[in-house]
Amino acid sequence: MTNIFRLDGRRILVTGGGTGIGFATAKLICEYGGTVVIAGRRTNVLEKAIEELGKNAAAITCDISDLSSVPSLVDKAEAGGPLYGLVNCAGENIKLPFSETTDEIFAKILDTNLRGLFAVTREVGKLLIKRGEGAIVNIVSMSNIFGLINTSAYTASKSAVAGLTRELAVEMTPYGVRVNSVAPGFIETAMTRKAFDGDPLRKAKVLGRTPSGYLGQPADVAAAVVFLLSPAAGYITGAMLPVDGGTSIGF
Repeated sequence: MTNIFRLDGRRILVTGGGTGIGFATAKLICEYGGTVVIAGRRTNVLEKAIEELGKNAAAITCDISDLSSVPSLVDKAEAGGPLYGLVNCAGENIKLPFSETTDEIFAKILDTNLRGLFAVTREVGKLLIKRGEGAIVNIVSMSNIFGLINTSAYTASKSAVAGLTRELAVEMTPYGVRVNSVAPGFIETAMTRKAFDGDPLRKAKVLGRTPSGYLGQPADVAAAVVFLLSPAAGYITGAMLPVDGGTSIGF
């Protein structure tokens, strides 16, 4: 019997694939038989990631906030074979009170987290629809479930992506392309460590409302993403899967 959780023969583009959740996802895709193309802004980071990922991985340096570069990114990703899926993991956050969040900062966050994500999804989505199969997974956030202080631009962008996921699922699924999202809780990444740095009370508050009692790992999120990419999730579309140790239901 075919293992419906595997990704054999499937080529996946992962934006933000050089570090953190994106890298963990790329690694698990390879472990489950897929091939991966990781995209990111820093060539040196991508090269280091490729060394660990091995022969089933390729890298493309690209800043998706530069919308004019997106078609080229997708063309290069397809050069090694047709894409089956997309993981939108590239993201940016600048923590500031709303009163100090300038129009320029707000636009900068949306350019990556929303506009860039949409541009990549549009270009990949057209190819997947033409072939009649595929899967897209967007990384959203706990911030689109409840309020996180000093993240107005980030929250706006991720809330928009959560809604966009449902809209795209309705529009694309009739053509064989599923669209879902994963909402990580507090995962032990460089971004989270920076947020908790010098703020032990905040970390204690987070853990106090998390039934699991500990921070998640990038691999925890990667497992959910790979599941949603796989044939095992063939009847799941338009869903948002929290991977948060129960933070969103803790009281």
